[in-house]
Amino acid sequence: MKKNIFIIAIILLPFAGFSQNFTDALRYSSTRIEGTARAGGMGNAFGALGGDFTAVGINPAGLGIYRSGEFALTPNFGRAGADASYLGSTVNDYSYQFKMNNLSYVAAIKSGGQGETGLVNVNFAVGYNRLNDFNTKMMVRGSNANASFMDYIAENANWGDWSDFYEELAWKTDMLLYDQDNDEYWHDIRDAGYGQSQRKSYRYTGSMDEYTLGLGLNFSHKFYFGASMGIVDLYYKESTTLREWDEKGNIPYFDEFSFTNSLRTSGTGYNFKVGAIVRPVDILRLGVSIATPTFFSLQDNYETAMTSRITYDDGTENYSEISPLGEYDYRLETPLKATLSAAVVLGKRGLVSLDYEYVDYGKARLSDDGNGEDFFSQNNDISDLYKPVGNIRLGGEYRMTEQFSLRAGYENYPSAFNENAFGVSQPNAGNPYQVVSAGLGYRSNGFFFDVAYRASMFTEYNLLYPSPLTDEYPAPTMAQFDRTSGKVLLTLGFRF
Repeated sequence: MKKNIFIIAIILLPFAGFSQNFTDALRYSSTRIEGTARAGGMGNAFGALGGDFTAVGINPAGLGIYRSGEFALTPNFGRAGADASYLGSTVNDYSYQFKMNNLSYVAAIKSGGQGETGLVNVNFAVGYNRLNDFNTKMMVRGSNANASFMDYIAENANWGDWSDFYEELAWKTDMLLYDQDNDEYWHDIRDAGYGQSQRKSYRYTGSMDEYTLGLGLNFSHKFYFGASMGIVDLYYKESTTLREWDEKGNIPYFDEFSFTNSLRTSGTGYNFKVGAIVRPVDILRLGVSIATPTFFSLQDNYETAMTSRITYDDGTENYSEISPLGEYDYRLETPLKATLSAAVVLGKRGLVSLDYEYVDYGKARLSDDGNGEDFFSQNNDISDLYKPVGNIRLGGEYRMTEQFSLRAGYENYPSAFNENAFGVSQPNAGNPYQVVSAGLGYRSNGFFFDVAYRASMFTEYNLLYPSPLTDEYPAPTMAQFDRTSGKVLLTLGFRF
């Protein structure tokens, strides 16, 4: 049982170390495109629709549907956070952010024939869409804990696994102690039987933005073909602080400690997409597209810090230590994606659209960038832990008048976790990421304005700190995070 808890800990907890692993692979492979407000209000189900720059990031053939040039930009304002439950307590925390979702330009060029058969349009586009928004803030708190982060530190030290980022800090802040008579490391919290209070704060910032150069062709308004190249700019920053303190005053010597973990990842990647849309009859559009893996070159920068307050027999001491700054370069290849799409267009009154996107997260691969790591075991873990999924995006639009339209959408992204991995049941399997959306659009004389609201929700389970491997120490309790976000998207656009 203890081994199972430990495996869950390393699966769920990037806090356990800075090594590049399955956590990074999933984080940067899980993209959920966010572009214009029209697409966002319709669940981003634009693989067969086109005529919107968001579609270029799903199926570049949608670029061929444009009949005129376009310039658009989409800022958004939102809030993201979580209700976190732990040891009988629930804490809500969140943060606000203002970001730019989309900026795009489309040039629609009539073919030389000037007819409506054969090659009708050759269209080009340049711009960017947001693929992932990491910005959120969370906090979890509980009392009367039955385990401690110091258990993990002490066991590592007893095994001879000594790190400048963990054990060295605990030693210098007098949290990690050594018993010469028994030749072992120990700590005051366990010696007193636990019962301390714990709190952990999480702050994530950053995004993945895809800069796209696309080409779309329109053949007789029946067949559309497109291709694009994307350059992905990635920036991710994570800061977590774990605090444990003797709220009841039952632990001799120990008053409190805090441990801060900081990680910053940055880099770029590139990918290619190709797709087609066919309109066999006027009301029906069918689309198919393939997106190659995104080939990332990434760099991690990381450090830790630890403070403590201890009351000795002769007075109270405060300690503070910081680790060296670590740096590591590596590569990541995300999975290939394939999308099948269908849309029913009911004249000028409305439409319904559906996208099915296939992704096998077990195919993500880490590789070395000159530092000597072969990532063999990490890639085997990725294959064992993650599975193929089918993401669903569904949207609809109803045109009330020539100028005004109403929109709604739903997105479902199933969990990438296998039900069982490494012989252990995975608590985060079966928890999908879901988005519901609604929007309103206005179009008149080459100008358009769209607004959409998007609400996302999903539940995840996590450990505040890693568990030791042996049964000598108690297993820590897992926290539940009910994560939500709400965003308002505004698109201003001009067609010419």
